[in-house]
Amino acid sequence: MKVEQIYTGCLAQGAYYIQSKDEAVIIDPLRETEPYIKKAEEEGAKIKYVLETHFHADFVSGHIDLAKKTGAEIVFGPNAKPEYDAHIAKDDEILEVGDVKIKVLHTPGHTMESTTYLLIDEDGNNKAIFTGDTLFIGDVGRPDLAVKTDLSREDLAGHLYESLHNKILPLEDNLTVYPGHGAGSACGKNMSSETTDTLGNQKKTNYALQDMTKEEFVKQVTEGLVPPPQYFPKNAVMNKKGYGSFDQVLEKGNVALDPDTFEDVVNAEGAIMLDVRSPEAYAEGHVPNSIFIGLDGSFAVWVGTLIPDLNQKIVLITEKGREEEAVTRLSRVGYDNTLGYLKGGYENWKASGKECDSVKSVSAEEFKKAFEAGKVEEVVDVRKESEYKSQHVEGEGVRNIPLDFINDKMEEYSQEKEMYLHCAGGYRSMITASILKSRGYHDLVNIEGGFDAIQEAGMKTSEYVCPSTML
Repeated sequence: MKVEQIYTGCLAQGAYYIQSKDEAVIIDPLRETEPYIKKAEEEGAKIKYVLETHFHADFVSGHIDLAKKTGAEIVFGPNAKPEYDAHIAKDDEILEVGDVKIKVLHTPGHTMESTTYLLIDEDGNNKAIFTGDTLFIGDVGRPDLAVKTDLSREDLAGHLYESLHNKILPLEDNLTVYPGHGAGSACGKNMSSETTDTLGNQKKTNYALQDMTKEEFVKQVTEGLVPPPQYFPKNAVMNKKGYGSFDQVLEKGNVALDPDTFEDVVNAEGAIMLDVRSPEAYAEGHVPNSIFIGLDGSFAVWVGTLIPDLNQKIVLITEKGREEEAVTRLSRVGYDNTLGYLKGGYENWKASGKECDSVKSVSAEEFKKAFEAGKVEEVVDVRKESEYKSQHVEGEGVRNIPLDFINDKMEEYSQEKEMYLHCAGGYRSMITASILKSRGYHDLVNIEGGFDAIQEAGMKTSEYVCPSTML
């Protein structure tokens, strides 16, 4: 028996490969199917099942394409009603894979179709649970992401309590817990950076598994929840209804466009120019009116948060060799309308003699001198409200406008004053600067290194408050 976690850091997502003899199972695959197919071929196995723990909200699963390419059967737990062929398993149903068995445990709460899969080895011993978004390491799934339900988040949290106490907690302590996500995912609020653990240790350390009443549990898991990114319900609908072939998405998007054609596509199609290079490269020079969201940050989450329409046409500006990666990562969260990329990147644009733009940036030390000399009128901290309340720059003109809500709060940005922007490390503030510049705000200064560098420079800040005490 072989069990392998296939973890994708940018989505903080865990897919799983299970093999016994010449049969394999994939749990919660990402959109691109080739890695799973190649893995099975290398191991001499045929993929028998594609198991889905629920209708995912934070990414588009690869279950449909994978089933079409391999002949595998898609399996959901009870209550799932997908609009394509799938096996809807009964609670406690046994699936056989080679010499091992997988038991279906219906664990509603995160969503009503949420299911945990219990792996039973060749000797009949329980070995591991694949919990999806029911149980994380250090947390449980948030109860407010279900697709089109009449149940409140409190109702769902109550179901989650019953699932944990009736299905998960009675299991053996030595089981390995394989969750659907780790730290960085918006599907929970207190996830560990660890991606596996024993159930016994989770019983001791996970706040949601401690001895408490259902009412206390409901209060704990619903407290402090912030609204999910706007693309979450849209991805859940795609996972339920189906979607176009990833191969076709990649073929359409992985097309080189010379600067003139690139410009023509933008004008004719109303495409967003998405620059996915580093914050430093974008600041030094970029195509005017392009939006920066770098691949080396929380790319998918910020695309999904800031681009409301999944059908938005997009053209890319990338570093050489990362074009296909960018198209793939957009498709993972349902943005399937990439129309190509700038051939030769920004350097080719610049060499062609076309207009260029840049973002003024200063070091934290330069900012400190200007601020203390009274030469800074406006400082916008674009971190989340909880980060700002935890600790921030003190002084006149300092405000918090989280990047998450920039589309709803454009009127709060000053047109008259020079704005200094910062986040924690420089990624989010550059996204903010790019959006503001595309909408006519040009008197902007990005603070390099963000709040981390500001602290190192010795600026006066508010007293630190642990974020956990604010829940």
